Amino acid sequence: MKRSYIGIALGALVAVGAALSLPSCGHQQKLVSIQVTPSTVTFLAPNAVPAVLQAYGTYNHPPETKDITEQVTWATNVPDLLVLTPIAGGEQVAPNGICGIAGVSATAQEGTGGAANIMVGYGTMTIDGTALNCPGASGSTTGELVVTPAGTGTGTVISSPSGISCPGTACGALFSPPNNVVTLTATSGPNSTFSTWTNCSPANSNPCTVTVAAGGLVNVVATFNSP
Repeated sequence: MKRSYIGIALGALVAVGAALSLPSCGHQQKLVSIQVTPSTVTFLAPNAVPAVLQAYGTYNHPPETKDITEQVTWATNVPDLLVLTPIAGGEQVAPNGICGIAGVSATAQEGTGGAANIMVGYGTMTIDGTALNCPGASGSTTGELVVTPAGTGTGTVISSPSGISCPGTACGALFSPPNNVVTLTATSGPNSTFSTWTNCSPANSNPCTVTVAAGGLVNVVATFNSP
């Protein structure tokens, strides 16, 4: 009978040891940030050689950083300026024949260890901004409008003519005459109120109007406040 007790005890110890050897919280690994590399790229001409971007994710439970280039969703806030193409080991980004400033984002869900929050990494692409007086290049009729939500609150901004649709993050679009007088309308998010515009008139009225000059770049800030 004593031998039976010993056998049961040894079996329990083996089971405990096996459980302790399992990876801790491995099934709860969460993505906590994304880094786009290189984070800035300057193309020296609108027809410059493409660059290759990669995305690296930082996780916890357990801590780890790994290449997630092929798992993220890539996008640009000014699609007229850039062409994004998946390639082996990276995301290729190339100028689309015109110059200007655009952002690139890499987006993924947080992971399996908690709520599926969205994580985003950003990069900034500048296409010949100095040499050709971008955006639009020399003699071009195209200008760029970039809108950035700011402040302690949240909100979205849309434009008429269409092109700007900023759901809480900076975005941009290209405009040419006769459609370069742009009306911006701000909509505040939950527990937020619209406050003011920067570089859009009238500053304290919603909507506001901005003229995007040929070959120019206009940066508008929409400020939202929380109580």
